[in-house]
Amino acid sequence: METDLPFSSRRSPVVCLHGCVASSQRLASSIGVDILKRGGNAADAAVAIAAALAVTEPFSTGPGGDAFCLFYNGNTGEIRGINGSGRSPRAQTLDFLEGLGYTAETPPSPSDALNVTVPGAPACWCDTVQLFGSHKLSLQEVLSGAAELAEVGFPVAEVTAHHWEKLVAALRDAGKELNRDLLIDGHAPKCGQVFRNPSLAKTLKELGERGKPAFYQGRVAEAIVDIINQNGGVMTLDDLSSHESEVVTPISTEYKGVCLWEPPPNSQGLVALLLLNILENFPLRAAGHNSSDYIHVLVEAVRLAQIDALCYLGDPDHVTIPLETLLDKSYSHQRAQHISMDRTMEGVQPGLTGGCDTVYFCVIDSQGNACSFINSIYAGFGTGLVPKDCGFSLQNRGANFSLHRNHVNCVAGGKRPYHTIIPALLTDSATTSQKPRLLAALGVMGAFMQPQGHVQVLLNMLEFGMNPQQALDAPRVYVQYDRTTDEWSVNLEEGVRQEVAEELRRRGHKVSWPITGHKRSQFGRGQIITVGDWWNPSVNQADGPCRVLWAGSDPRADGCAQGY
Repeated sequence: METDLPFSSRRSPVVCLHGCVASSQRLASSIGVDILKRGGNAADAAVAIAAALAVTEPFSTGPGGDAFCLFYNGNTGEIRGINGSGRSPRAQTLDFLEGLGYTAETPPSPSDALNVTVPGAPACWCDTVQLFGSHKLSLQEVLSGAAELAEVGFPVAEVTAHHWEKLVAALRDAGKELNRDLLIDGHAPKCGQVFRNPSLAKTLKELGERGKPAFYQGRVAEAIVDIINQNGGVMTLDDLSSHESEVVTPISTEYKGVCLWEPPPNSQGLVALLLLNILENFPLRAAGHNSSDYIHVLVEAVRLAQIDALCYLGDPDHVTIPLETLLDKSYSHQRAQHISMDRTMEGVQPGLTGGCDTVYFCVIDSQGNACSFINSIYAGFGTGLVPKDCGFSLQNRGANFSLHRNHVNCVAGGKRPYHTIIPALLTDSATTSQKPRLLAALGVMGAFMQPQGHVQVLLNMLEFGMNPQQALDAPRVYVQYDRTTDEWSVNLEEGVRQEVAEELRRRGHKVSWPITGHKRSQFGRGQIITVGDWWNPSVNQADGPCRVLWAGSDPRADGCAQGY
């Protein structure tokens, strides 16, 4: 029988002056702090954490997946990002898949080799250090902590061990056996058991020594192509060697004096901004935190934002996305008019005509730089395909493509799918200062939960005065959409009151309550670092910026925030 976990962390936020990191694994957080102490900056530390999490949480992340980052330059106030998502193999067209008998109704299974897209994470790591790093530490030095962790081994944490075992069993139920690199004597490691991954240590060392060519050419690339082709995929060495990250300008929206920054499409950062714009039209603070009115409005706004994203969001290299129109405040005001306080909306349509495993982490350094970073292999262990002697699993991000011809997210050769992973940054409004002042680095991993999580923890601070730890501890809501049945459901975490769940059902919502124990992982795992306590209503913001860092780490994971 599954036991309930006391997820309320009962811990105070971390406060510090010189630098701070927050991640879902304590060992990874420690490696990030060590990089800061050795003279590295926020970008260096973020990449070190990304590599360490590939070691400690291989079912969620690793070199076989994708990554996105946003970087705030403490000197200039400039915010730039890297889209580290990979593309489908050039040969993988809709005609090719239809020739194999696949259709929109019967696509390849989630763990099929046909769902492997080019892993973008290693290039994103290298480019983050090159473009945003301190240049005081080499890539080899940045990755050395993770390589040592993989070689020497580490004791597996409690929540990690639970998900590791559950996901190995799910792969076996699907007829797939995970490679021994990610098991101990054929089994998932238990809590407290020391796990070593010498194959991943070798991969990380080679990446540190030779950079991107060590992954996208030679031994590792050949192993990736071999395992994919042996299982019916069509990726080639050319698909891998031609991969490049994309440097991007983040998109943003303003909400009550602050500005939320998200990566642009093909990521779903757009959903968080659409959601915030719609919610701006309602008196949320007066409704009360997690009241029936508050959750009803949140759920309906999520439905409107998500439907728009599913209709319009894809790879901007292949389709035109009406970003300016979608993010216009008049558009969100129009969308908000569809929400009735008494009943759920019926037949939600786009407003214009025309599972997930991931890790999120963030760093702020002593120079005021911030790096908000997310890394993922999508579903647990991705496809479960592990290239020989490489120590990581390949993602199944291609499962997010549509097989509907002419859909904006329809599969095509060399195309990036609708991407769920999104890091975020928060600044003051551009109208209030010449240089945007950093307020927070934040994120909540968890597939389609991510934009919902971003907005919920942000509103916890902005509207209800919670500190970063309280904002992450608070019970969350997850709105799910089943595209096959066109049905919406509302999952309420334990801590939301029973009378609220009953009132939401009366208004027409399909409600699951209470969600307890390890099942609470569906609400995502977040990290927050703020600059100052601007969320505290008793603080006089006219006194000027505070340089004290405040941080929280999600109790639904094994991690922590650490400062120095």
